[in-house]
Amino acid sequence: MYLEKLNAPTDLKNMTISECEKLADEIRGALLTKSSCIGGHLASNLGMVEATIALHYVFDSPKDKIVFDVSHQCYTHKILTGRKEAFISPEQYRSVSGYTNPAESEHDFFQVGHTATSISLACGLAKARDLNGGHENIIAIIGDGSLSGGEALEGLDFGGSELGSNLIIIVNDNGQSIAENHGGIYRNFTKLRETHGKSDLNLFRAFGYDYLFVERGNNIADLIEAFSGVKDIAHPVVVHICTTKGKGYPIAEQNKEKCHWVRPFDIQTGEEKNPFKGERYDKIIRDHLLERMKQDSRITTIIAAVPDALAFSEDKRKSAGKQFIDVGIAEEHAVALAAGIARNGGKPVFATMSTFFQRTYDQISQELCINMCAATLIVANASVYAVNDVTHIGIFDIPLLSNIPNLVYLAPTNRQEYLAMLDWSIDQDDYPVAIRAPRNGIFEAKWDVEVDYSHLDKYHMVQSGKEIAVIALGDFFQMGEEVVRLLLSKYGISATLINPRYISGIDRDMLCALASDHKMIVTLEDGILNGGFGEKIASFYGSWKNMQVLNYGLQKEFLDRYDLEEVMKKNRLVPEMILEDIKRLYE
Repeated sequence: MYLEKLNAPTDLKNMTISECEKLADEIRGALLTKSSCIGGHLASNLGMVEATIALHYVFDSPKDKIVFDVSHQCYTHKILTGRKEAFISPEQYRSVSGYTNPAESEHDFFQVGHTATSISLACGLAKARDLNGGHENIIAIIGDGSLSGGEALEGLDFGGSELGSNLIIIVNDNGQSIAENHGGIYRNFTKLRETHGKSDLNLFRAFGYDYLFVERGNNIADLIEAFSGVKDIAHPVVVHICTTKGKGYPIAEQNKEKCHWVRPFDIQTGEEKNPFKGERYDKIIRDHLLERMKQDSRITTIIAAVPDALAFSEDKRKSAGKQFIDVGIAEEHAVALAAGIARNGGKPVFATMSTFFQRTYDQISQELCINMCAATLIVANASVYAVNDVTHIGIFDIPLLSNIPNLVYLAPTNRQEYLAMLDWSIDQDDYPVAIRAPRNGIFEAKWDVEVDYSHLDKYHMVQSGKEIAVIALGDFFQMGEEVVRLLLSKYGISATLINPRYISGIDRDMLCALASDHKMIVTLEDGILNGGFGEKIASFYGSWKNMQVLNYGLQKEFLDRYDLEEVMKKNRLVPEMILEDIKRLYE
């Protein structure tokens, strides 16, 4: 066993190529076993095993600085840099994150989970090195479709023309993003592969880079030779390596999209161990959109490289035809594209994760909202109940989006409301609209839901009461229902329950009316409080002497791999704890 004896990258230096190949097999086995137990990014890491071994064989990390794009392909890097126990000891499987993390190791330079970032980061490291008189190698790794991202192209443009010093960009070309690649840039990659790197049409040379092609990107000897040839180079160079995504695990090689990121699975069959068998909103909305698209050729569904945001599997994408658009890793372009489609009579729906909408603030503000283009944005995983690693948490969207003028941001609380809001948004021509996809489970409406949301900022009073009003937004509406139930059962207080529906505005008429027979307002929101929904309510009542306002939500902080129950208790987002606060202040 070579893996058990390896504790640092320097241990590779005296290994033979044959021994490195055996090490690669052991690492691949460890990656498979761990991923089958707890999930993670599988195919993207399997394809980078040999390249990562060769990088550490040739370069001298951490003096030489290696920057992984997205960093979802850094598992082998972690194994080689002192963190192997997190991959071979089940009791330590969760001791490291799925991304590079400087808090874990001096070999990691950035905590990164968003794509198209490595080249710009590496350019910064290289510029600082040059200013400081250093001589270390700076290596950026990019692949899995990331070169379609605007930041990657900006970094590529700068690095090839402005640095004039050592910058090594490793392009991991596996012919794949999460799903298939999209965009003209990848046609050039195909041409380069077909000509063994000799095509006169070479994107990288056009940007000012020297260029080296490695056809066998999963061959350690070839990689070591290529990396040795560019080590200590005095100008920017691109090393274009052709790898196989999912390498060494036939099921992943044949199902690259499905195996890009996995939940716990059976290694023999590749099937998920405990698949969720209930209904899911992504599939409900997908099927609804497919039906709407059949009926109306103006409707398009736009995705930015994450078709799983709406469960658009390959067969569903094909059935939608040209009305399904995957722009690749280019969220900013997706929003501007949606604005253009809307302006010319189309009905665009762009869906992606809350964390990725953070990259599109300028386009939503400028292209979409200033121009009042009636596009629909579906904000997925915007919840404390969703993804819980620090780079992908989705709890910052309410302050981000709800404060952009002209944008109508809606928060459905049940299936019927979600579908009604989506239909209204598609059919209307007056507003850009964002819809916060629920993540706390599927609930059925207990009332007749509205179908027309054009009378902006009109809240729905679900239950009329006195003394205390609970305004419970989106995912936290069911928590609000429980608070109201407990107030009645424990203290005999018949409280008012309000479903605000609109995140982006306040119902001044209703809030004024509440002041006549209420003394306390309680707001609940599934996001950070600073700049959020509850603060708008508190601000409204700021000059009202006889009205107390309690805001419940999340503290402004980066949470990483958090325990949901602990976070909810810490923020007093538990009905019984909310009741304690109400009782203490109300009396």
